[in-house]
Amino acid sequence: MERENAWLNYTEEQEQEMEALACEYKAFLDEGKTERECVEETVKQAEACGYRSLESCQKEGIALRAGDKVYSVGMGKIVALYHIGEDALDKGMNILCAHIDSPRLDLKQNPLYEDTDFAYLDTHYYGGVKKYHWVALPLAIHGIVAKKDGTIVKVKIGEEESDPIVYITDLLIHLSGHQLQKKAAEVIEGEQLDILIGSRPLREVPDEKKKEAVKENILKILKEKYDIEEEDFLSAEIEIVPAGKARDCGLDRSMIAAYGQDDRVCAYTSLAAMLEIAPPKRTACCLLVDKEEIGSVGATGMQSRFFENATAELLDAMGCYSELTLRRTLKNSRMLSSDVSAAYDPAFGEAFEKKNTAYFGRGIVINKYTGARGKSGSNDANAEYMARIRRIFEENKVCFQTSELGRVDYGGGGTIAYIAALYGMEVIDSGVAVLSMHAPWEITSKADVYEAKKAYAAFLLEE
Repeated sequence: MERENAWLNYTEEQEQEMEALACEYKAFLDEGKTERECVEETVKQAEACGYRSLESCQKEGIALRAGDKVYSVGMGKIVALYHIGEDALDKGMNILCAHIDSPRLDLKQNPLYEDTDFAYLDTHYYGGVKKYHWVALPLAIHGIVAKKDGTIVKVKIGEEESDPIVYITDLLIHLSGHQLQKKAAEVIEGEQLDILIGSRPLREVPDEKKKEAVKENILKILKEKYDIEEEDFLSAEIEIVPAGKARDCGLDRSMIAAYGQDDRVCAYTSLAAMLEIAPPKRTACCLLVDKEEIGSVGATGMQSRFFENATAELLDAMGCYSELTLRRTLKNSRMLSSDVSAAYDPAFGEAFEKKNTAYFGRGIVINKYTGARGKSGSNDANAEYMARIRRIFEENKVCFQTSELGRVDYGGGGTIAYIAALYGMEVIDSGVAVLSMHAPWEITSKADVYEAKKAYAAFLLEE
């Protein structure tokens, strides 16, 4: 059941639509390199399309009804958008759920130190990374500092042409004989991922601080530019990410290279579909969540009650809340767990089983199950729901393919699908194939991005 390459059948108009979508997607990636930035950009775009804050509607006593568009944000790092449909909410919603966190380096709470006339920031990696990927690479600093007086200071350094970048050093090849004998997982240790941020000492410092004159100069810069003290790092969320903008990849410009496409490629296409659909019959929902890369835990992960609580508040604003109505709403909903899949890479063909893998340019990927070994940790969607999704995509001329995550017993991974399925709703994984997943720069096909957006729009309008 080999699938045809989607590029072969595009009209000139479709290619123009695809290119426009790719440009908008790259701009979204540039604006949203952290969860907070993704939520801010999502709210900005949603409000431009007529969405209002659910909380503000409640404060104003506005009774919500079919056709209304609202959103709810949790702790600045998780967001749910609802486009209320004609059907009663307890008949269920059509939900797209993607995650907006990506592998990165986080600063520790006491990060700043000096060693031999160099100033460093100490880090702890987040999510599944190959640690050696992160050395000798231009890096940027993104995040917020929360001060004791309640002030929130936003930090973004390394993205503008005039900005400095930061860096993690690697051992020169001339002296790396011992290093190269190590296993790949040990070539760079986690505690070696410290960020080089300065080497210039402050001239005028008290005698007791002369041994840390470079660090003192960094603190002086932080004070002058951001009005933050060293102790403010205790209540900061600072992330280290690859510096630079999303770029076209390939001489034919058929691909996109960027940081964080797992899973912002599905987040953006879900959002774009949500913002363009006509008033739906069933309520449409787009849920963008945090913490998937570390198990969907915490108050902003899918395992939290955020989505359940937001849906309860929506029911209340519509004047129809009850515990039973909420349970029926969630149980009768259908979800696409919009997460990426591993694209077949001929350079590492031994990791894939060719009949059951995803290929670049052949459309959105459906993963009936993910998991590891004996499908451990997987949702494993039922056959009836798989058939429904096939029908929706075929009726709407969406190019799609099916896939597993590599060869059996070769590895594996999971998504949020099993968590949503706990409500009894039908859930299946469906997303874009990615090359070099979890690397600082990942690759996607523009055709697959285009087909994903088409697929998500068709799903949201399904009755």
